[in-house]
Amino acid sequence: MNISIKSFKIISTLEAISFLVLLGIAMPLKYIWDMPEYVSAVGMAHGILFMMYLVGAWYMKEKLNWTWRVLCISFACAVLPFGPFYVERKYLR
Repeated sequence: MNISIKSFKIISTLEAISFLVLLGIAMPLKYIWDMPEYVSAVGMAHGILFMMYLVGAWYMKEKLNWTWRVLCISFACAVLPFGPFYVERKYLR
C-alpha cells in the first residue's frame, strides 16, 4: 500500500471519528449539561481534519485517477456521519 493512500485512510478515519464525537458527545454536553467548551475543542479538531480530508480526496483523485463523480461522492460523504468509512471501503481497496 502506498504511503499517501495509507495517510488518507488515517485522516479519513480520524475525520469520521471526530465528527461522531462532535455529534454524539460534545453537542449533547453543550445543550443538555451546559458544557460548551467541548464543542470548541472537538469542533476545531474536526474542522482541521475535515479540511485535510477534502485536500486528501482531491489528491486521491489525481493519484488513483478517480472520476469527477467519485470525487463528488467522497466530498458528499465528508458531511455525513460514517461517510468517510464508506469512501474507504468502496474506493480505497
